[in-house]
Formats: sequence, structure tokens, C-alpha cells
Amino acid sequence: MRIPMTKFVKKSEVLSSWFEIDAKNAVVGRLAKIVSKINRANNKKTFTPHIDHGDFMEVKNIEKIKF
Repeated sequence: MRIPMTKFVKKSEVLSSWFEIDAKNAVVGRLAKIVSKINRANNKKTFTPHIDHGDFMEVKNIEKIKF
């Protein structure tokens, strides 16, 4: 049985993106899940734990969030 090799990304290959999230009528827990997924870079195909893969995000309308 052969174990597939994990592809590690070099620091020069990391591309950070900007996300704009609208929190209007969003439930706090579900919004937190989305934000943490982007922040931990789980939305990327490849992951190298010792390199910062996190994207930038801006959350708008936080005063209209649901609890």
C-alpha cells in the first residue's frame, strides 16, 4: 500500500484573498463558523501548517446580527 504525499506550499506560492461578509440577519454561530473557516484557511485546497494561509475579511452590518 502506497501513502500519497502531501503537497506543501511555499511562502512565495501563497495567495491571500479579500472576503466581504454581510452580517445582516445572520445568526451569530453560523457566521462565526464561516469566519473561522476563512481565518484558518480551511477553504484552500492545500495547507501547510507553519505558513500563514489566512485570507483577509471585512464583516459589514454587524449591528444587524441575530442572536
